Amino acid sequence: MIKAILIDDEAKCLTSLFADLSEYCPQVEVLQQCGSAKEGLKAIRQLQPNLVFLDINMPWMTGLELLEVVGEIDFDVIFTTAHDQYAVQAFRLSAIDYLLKPIDYQDLIEAVRKVENKGQGVSPEQLSLLKENMDPDSNLQRIGVPTKAGIDFILIQDILYCEADSNYTFVHLEGDKRLYSARTLKEFEQLLQQDSFCRIHQSFLINLNHLKKYFRGDGGYVEMVNGVSLNVSRSKKEELLAKIRM
Repeated sequence: MIKAILIDDEAKCLTSLFADLSEYCPQVEVLQQCGSAKEGLKAIRQLQPNLVFLDINMPWMTGLELLEVVGEIDFDVIFTTAHDQYAVQAFRLSAIDYLLKPIDYQDLIEAVRKVENKGQGVSPEQLSLLKENMDPDSNLQRIGVPTKAGIDFILIQDILYCEADSNYTFVHLEGDKRLYSARTLKEFEQLLQQDSFCRIHQSFLINLNHLKKYFRGDGGYVEMVNGVSLNVSRSKKEELLAKIRM
């Protein structure tokens, strides 16, 4: 059995989550439902759960602040959050899984399955990055990239370009390095919504800061600073040229 604690300041969310766990995830035993971060912190210390369902936004102490107070995290965490696009983006950039409220029972089943198979642990570096990304005034500089071996934390400025490989992506970095990520190129395009990045082809997303030259043609092609040439599709040509002219 997975021994769990639910922490959320909204009573209806606690009730709904408890009911869904009882019906769809019988392998989860709920030790306690906590209506505040303070109550949740006390329960974690006393009951030592295997899993904590944790609301990210709570008064007095946020979910992130709670984990900072806990210190060493020896339990799995499944974050829950309202449908806030900024918060969702922060989770994705930090490579942290989450559940959107109102929680879909199928997403809940999948999240619990992940805990059973490999855990939903959160590293100190992920928490630090999440805190950075949750700050609207922060200047996004790093991103968590999930790979087969774990999660690599890289500087966005070091990305030369991303290359699609079916449902996976090669992330090409400075210094002739590359990562093979379980994220799709579409996901990277959604995450790297900055003026310096441009989707030039079905297979390529480039960092314009590492663009050496554009060669005209039907769609044309680009040469990156590392000497690699990448095709530009006709449908993406105008978008690329517009960004180059900015």
